[in-house]
Amino acid sequence: MQILRFESDDNKIYTGCDFDNGKASVIEGDIYSDFFITEKQKPVKTFLPPISPAVIFCIGLNYKLHAKETGMALPKYPVVFMKNISSAAGHLEDVRIPASCVKVPEVDYEAELAVVIKKKTRNVSPEKALDHVLGYTCANDISARRWQKHGGGGQWIKGKSFDTFCPLGPWLVIADELDAPDHLDIECVLNGNTMQKSNTSDMIFSVGQIISYLSESTTLVPGTLILTGTPSGVGFTRKPPVYLAPGDVLETKIEKIGVLKNQISLDRE
Repeated sequence: MQILRFESDDNKIYTGCDFDNGKASVIEGDIYSDFFITEKQKPVKTFLPPISPAVIFCIGLNYKLHAKETGMALPKYPVVFMKNISSAAGHLEDVRIPASCVKVPEVDYEAELAVVIKKKTRNVSPEKALDHVLGYTCANDISARRWQKHGGGGQWIKGKSFDTFCPLGPWLVIADELDAPDHLDIECVLNGNTMQKSNTSDMIFSVGQIISYLSESTTLVPGTLILTGTPSGVGFTRKPPVYLAPGDVLETKIEKIGVLKNQISLDRE
């Protein structure tokens, strides 16, 4: 099942599934506990993030070849940072470059597999961690490199948390239909050119290990979103560097999930 959130032609927000020919079947109830699929179908006017995240955890340097291209040693433990929940954006929504990132090109792409937690999770083992997953979606950890590094005082959060810097979608594939998250092809395409192409089998820490690590004496609540790291091929490591610019079209593709598509624009507010 593919779960999506959307705004319909009546300007109301719905949760749905079975997207086809511009319409989706409406879901009633709580997707984290009890819900049912109605016979009602609504036109999908605007895709929203598949969930409204309760919190966004992210893992850095989690692909072997990405660690190599940055010149950093493989981490012994997952590198954890966070993104502001207001950075979430939907499929086909513009990723907006803020005014503070315009003078020096710095906004980069990072295709990632994202995981959504379905129930309270604390001190879970890696072997049982996937039982706590609602589903998986495509994500892109958009990153303003200057703010991520020295501009953010050595903390990554500011450079990762600008509005629209966490596009998600187009939908959430439920865990029962995707039983091998550690063996998925993942690709990032910019203006028709493949920039990242890998497989989640190159991850240093598996999805189960990540969830287990984050849950150590910490309760992960339903709706927790976890970005699991990005493969090699990011823009700032290229020679010359490649950064996002207004008019660019960014596609994040993950096997068995779909294609998340976003255009780049300037934030006019």
